[in-house]
Amino acid sequence: MSSLALSASCRTLARLQWRQAAVATRLNRSANAAIRSVHGTSTRSSSLNSLHTFTDEENQLREAVARFAQDVLGPKVRDMDEAETMDPAVLRGLFEQGLMGVETPADYGGAESSFTAAIIVIEELAKVDPAVSVLCDIHNTLINTIIRKFGTKAHQEKYLPQLSESKVGSFCLSEAASGSDAFALQTRARKEGDHWILNGSKMWISNSAEADIFLVFATIDPSKGYKGITCFVVEKDMGLQIAKKEQKLGIRASSTCVVNFDNVKVPMENVIGGEGLGYKIAIESLNEGRIGIAAQMLGLAQGVFDKVLPYTYERKQFGQPIGTFQGMQFQIAEAATKIEATRLLVYNAARRKEEGKSFVKEAAMAKYYSSVIAEEVAGAAIEWAGGIGFTRETGIEKFWRDSKIGAIYEGTSNIQLQTIAKILQKEYS
Repeated sequence: MSSLALSASCRTLARLQWRQAAVATRLNRSANAAIRSVHGTSTRSSSLNSLHTFTDEENQLREAVARFAQDVLGPKVRDMDEAETMDPAVLRGLFEQGLMGVETPADYGGAESSFTAAIIVIEELAKVDPAVSVLCDIHNTLINTIIRKFGTKAHQEKYLPQLSESKVGSFCLSEAASGSDAFALQTRARKEGDHWILNGSKMWISNSAEADIFLVFATIDPSKGYKGITCFVVEKDMGLQIAKKEQKLGIRASSTCVVNFDNVKVPMENVIGGEGLGYKIAIESLNEGRIGIAAQMLGLAQGVFDKVLPYTYERKQFGQPIGTFQGMQFQIAEAATKIEATRLLVYNAARRKEEGKSFVKEAAMAKYYSSVIAEEVAGAAIEWAGGIGFTRETGIEKFWRDSKIGAIYEGTSNIQLQTIAKILQKEYS
């Protein structure tokens, strides 16, 4: 057997193993639920676990994604960044590995795993390429989640299998005059016969060049303000136009385009969640999505740290490795501590969401802090590597370029701080 075939066989086996572990975990959850109903106790509270404690399924998933990221993404990262294009082979790999339907029920072709499992996928991909990570993040934490939570049975039966197996999803909210003020939307939808007619333009739309399925937020009644916003599922072949592709500082392989709607006819039944509920859908999904972005920034920080640290113990100046100088030791130790603090914030928010506890404040904290630390560690890594860190040869500088977006999308750092402050005010006043 060739090495390529053997590698593919190993990846298939790994995918089967973590999916089998997912089934076993679901059976265990059912058994645990029965135990709780009899004894009135929570199995999770029977012992105190660290935030580094994961299920067998989650551990197997982390190992499988890490191998995929190193073997499949690693060799393609620089070429994709230079070409500003997502390699179709990478997209196929994401679907083949089952990474595009992590929480999607097995009946719809997904892995039926946990929210934390989705966060693990995002983190592990970001250690190698944050651009691929964000594509997977948006697809799982926004598109799949919205259709799963707010879509009708018909929506789920039609779209979730496609999103699990072959078609990328895109989230269309932002507009030229609607960034942080996310609901100052100008895109309009009106009823005409048995269809909705959409007109308007969306900007900075991630995944748009690769996507076939779009969740589009439009206003059906401007007089109602945010209560007039409605979410539509729009297929690419319904006539929407992918326009200008942005040339970006970082995450270049992740497409960011203008999406135009010129009298696009959308079937009446393609409203998600009901008329006027787009605001609620967007807010709830973005709160979850922010944990995903935090995981991306965590993975980025860990990835660049892992890449640069061996170099600091190989590169010698003044007769000793530069990483053994006390000034460097302190910087390395501080960076490692901040990455660990980020990890705890991210997985605390993920577990709280999974357990049905309030998590909006924790998600905002994780998203804010992770973006700060990702940029800080990536910048330090360039300096630790010196001149070679400033070149594109090592890929270290790419992590810094990719880190800048963390403070901008899915809620700027100022929006996160405002969210945290408002919740604290409620708690203390």
